[in-house]
Amino acid sequence: PKKNIIFNQSQVPSHTQLAWVFNCVARIGWLNRMTQFKDKAGKDKEKASVGLFSYPTLMAADILIYKATHVPVGADQKQHLELCRDIAQKFNNDFNTNLFPIIEPIIMEEAARIMSLRDATKKMSKSEPSEFSRIMLSDDEEKIISKIRKAKTDNLPFPDNIENSKKRPEIHNLITIYSAINNFKIENIINQFAGKELSNFKKNLTESIVDKILPISQEMNKLLSDTKYLDSIILSGSKRANEIAEPIINQVYEKLGFLKS
Repeated sequence: PKKNIIFNQSQVPSHTQLAWVFNCVARIGWLNRMTQFKDKAGKDKEKASVGLFSYPTLMAADILIYKATHVPVGADQKQHLELCRDIAQKFNNDFNTNLFPIIEPIIMEEAARIMSLRDATKKMSKSEPSEFSRIMLSDDEEKIISKIRKAKTDNLPFPDNIENSKKRPEIHNLITIYSAINNFKIENIINQFAGKELSNFKKNLTESIVDKILPISQEMNKLLSDTKYLDSIILSGSKRANEIAEPIINQVYEKLGFLKS
């Protein structure tokens, strides 16, 4: 926590203050193109909330209130970052300033998009109804073993080349996870397990996940039992975040001609 500022978003009012400004800068056409809104709103998007529709402007505010230049994201968030760039450029152009940087996304080459363990057409998400769709950082060894054992696969042997792997999305997703956790090339993984029973691969995958996740899970449970320590981190983090964000929102208000209290 001394290196990384940890806080609750609602403790820093500048986020929502800047989001409203960006709502007035962004264009409806830009937001209409956001595929995540279409996915979450579904067929009856007329009943979706304005907050869901304009969420990407809040995301842009979350980033630009700290004048971030590079943002690590999954591939599915790249479109939101492109919108963030558009908003920053339009604000700078409209108000004759260079206040906001034009951000760049940082996307991992491997494992840029991890899919559900139950449905490889959907990304792994904590909002999915089934807890067997995902691995949580808080999972213990027993849960990890159970989730990987029950992960959806087919009855064929392990693929013998990348092309065949990609034709079997559930298997390819597990290979991607194994690759990311161990920092192995996918080609090497396929060479190692080609033609073998999937159970052999799942056993190795489970062991790798347990080795990585279990120490995190144990540390999380230890920290969660110390609420005073966690509260002190959040309090300290919110003060530090406000110290950075408030001068920037004041610069925005000055450019807009807003009166400040």
